[in-house]
Amino acid sequence: MAVKSVEKLDTTVKEKPAFIEQLWKERKSRWNGSRIFILIVSLLAIGLSLFHVYTAGFGTLPSWEQRSIHVIWALLLIFLLFPFKKGGKFGVIDMAIVLVTIITAYYMISGAEAIQGRQGNISNNDVIYGTIFIALVLEATRRTNGILMAGIGLFFIAYIFLGRYFPGALAHPGARYEKMVDHMFNGTLGIFSEPIYVSSTVLILFVIFGSFLMKSGGGQFFTDFAFGLFGNKTGGPALSAVGSSALVATITGNGAANAAITGSFTIPLMKKLGYSKRFSAAVEAVASQGGQIMPPIMGASVFIMAEVIGLPYIQIAIFALIPALIYFFIAGMVVYFHAKRLKMAGIPKEQLPDLKSVLIKQSYLFLPILLIIGLMIYGYSPMKAGFYAILATVVLSWIRKATRMNLLDILAALENGARNALIVIAACATAGIIVGAVSLTGLGITFSRFVIDVAGGSLLMLLILVAGASIIMGMGMPTVSAYVILSVLGAPALMDLGVNVVAAHMFVFYFGVLSGLTPPVAITAYTTAGIAGSNPTKTALYAIKIGMGGFFIPFIFVYNPELLLQGGDNLRISLAVVSALISCVLFAGALEDYLFGKLGPLRRILLFISAVLLVTPGFAGDLIGLILALGLIITMRKPKKITPQHAKQVSG
Repeated sequence: MAVKSVEKLDTTVKEKPAFIEQLWKERKSRWNGSRIFILIVSLLAIGLSLFHVYTAGFGTLPSWEQRSIHVIWALLLIFLLFPFKKGGKFGVIDMAIVLVTIITAYYMISGAEAIQGRQGNISNNDVIYGTIFIALVLEATRRTNGILMAGIGLFFIAYIFLGRYFPGALAHPGARYEKMVDHMFNGTLGIFSEPIYVSSTVLILFVIFGSFLMKSGGGQFFTDFAFGLFGNKTGGPALSAVGSSALVATITGNGAANAAITGSFTIPLMKKLGYSKRFSAAVEAVASQGGQIMPPIMGASVFIMAEVIGLPYIQIAIFALIPALIYFFIAGMVVYFHAKRLKMAGIPKEQLPDLKSVLIKQSYLFLPILLIIGLMIYGYSPMKAGFYAILATVVLSWIRKATRMNLLDILAALENGARNALIVIAACATAGIIVGAVSLTGLGITFSRFVIDVAGGSLLMLLILVAGASIIMGMGMPTVSAYVILSVLGAPALMDLGVNVVAAHMFVFYFGVLSGLTPPVAITAYTTAGIAGSNPTKTALYAIKIGMGGFFIPFIFVYNPELLLQGGDNLRISLAVVSALISCVLFAGALEDYLFGKLGPLRRILLFISAVLLVTPGFAGDLIGLILALGLIITMRKPKKITPQHAKQVSG
């Protein structure tokens, strides 16, 4: 499969706003062509973006008010844009739900202070409107993210009431209905907990910024730059997505926000090259989420880790460097083998943009991203950095006539930014339901203790169980929250069985990060799926495949602490790194079913075994793994026998 011609990949910089385009379409829209409906929806989307840009620049509202306005506004847009039945038109059911949403919005906004003041002493009206609001969130999630995630949210609500019927440590006394609604609706422990906090502050702002960046011509620059640098290499543009996302995410420390920043141009680029929507979104999710493990910044969790362990932050960053490089090396090799397997050939250089010319004429479009990085290094909040970057994008667009943004372009960027954020907002709201259920029932702590007890004296079993507990604790939570809990519950248990202190804390940290890729609350994967237009759950599952190295690496450095620069001299550390890098190539080949050609089931299994042996402690494992790998390579590279008939054809 050859890559599409570069001429077909030009980005249209000067697009009309979506509402202008739609006004002139034939009367075949879901509102039967009503221009008033189209205009109302566009103005609502623009208003949502303006609200978040304004609060980013001039200060947010009190927590509950900021988050509730964010969610209810998004719900209204979702019910106007996504039909009750997929592919249907705006009908009576949609109109009824929109009307209920507006009434609920009025109750919440007009009585915001009173609702918060009644937390713990909920009124009958709060119970009624809280119930309606929970139902609206689940319905919006069903429309945007599919029935699976909505069903999981409903399951966790049921768990609150049916806990006494669960076995063993998973059982709990249950809670009254009023207490559940109070927990989910009246405060910031349920729907309006950390996932919606991130969504209503950082995440949506960076989605809007990405929309401005694309509208200003940033998409054209990044496309041309990627093609000029990597376009003629196998899998090059997808590899550039991995590198650029890792660079920005290590500064932001937020996988979903970074996916919104870089995904807005890397995902369309990969799609235009011929990669599937699912693959493009998964690559971006893996790279963006992995930025939290890449020094030098790594997000807030590592600063907490330094305090808990009692080591300087810079030392923790040094310890984390080799595993982080291995993570991205595996992801890069998976991308490369994927391109080789599908025969995604590079583009001839003569068909590519001239890299020098691109840098001279368009590199100023990269300055807003550098501004975000610089401002956050100097201590600005992500919201402030995003606010100034949006303003800078508009100003910088005026340098050249071809990229100059006018009023209609700005309105279009605002509208598209809000639309792109809707799927993520719904996912975060349902994640809040799950987080609320976990905190209300004590499931997180109970489950963590349960799996640690079950492991007994087996280190491998304990690692598997703690990994699972870390992922569950990370569902819908920022990495910081997940790490803080697991550093108290999981890491001490690992250290009791002889795991190095740095390795124990890095282990739970890694799996807390990777929870952003794992369903049902894979916020980063859902963010990239929204940009790519792919199925969120399938995208998350594919991201797990591409990022499988991240699930593999923590087990490696527990058994080989030399990769964390622990417990060995320079020679042992060097040998461990070389062995791990070879293992990465073999592991990526096994994942993609390709090395020097298609492997087939048996060779794929043997290649995976070889990869595991190379990182198993001890010289014997390395030797057997290396011999097995060399044997497989020799059999695959063995030249075909030349038959007399073939020799005659060649000589002829």
